[in-house]
Amino acid sequence: MDIGTLRGIGTFIVFVAFIGVVLWAYSSKRKSSFDEAANLPFADEPPKSSERDEQASRSNKE
Repeated sequence: MDIGTLRGIGTFIVFVAFIGVVLWAYSSKRKSSFDEAANLPFADEPPKSSERDEQASRSNKE
């Protein structure tokens, strides 16, 4: 085997791995988990200023 054959085999293996990752990423079975992961940064979002003001006014009335 010469270096050209080894490079060709390596290129083919990387290509197959790339196709596998693309199929995995765009699989419809994964859509729900990817959508959930996309919303994670917003999960611990602090309340908006108007909501904080309403909460503060409610606690002052009690």
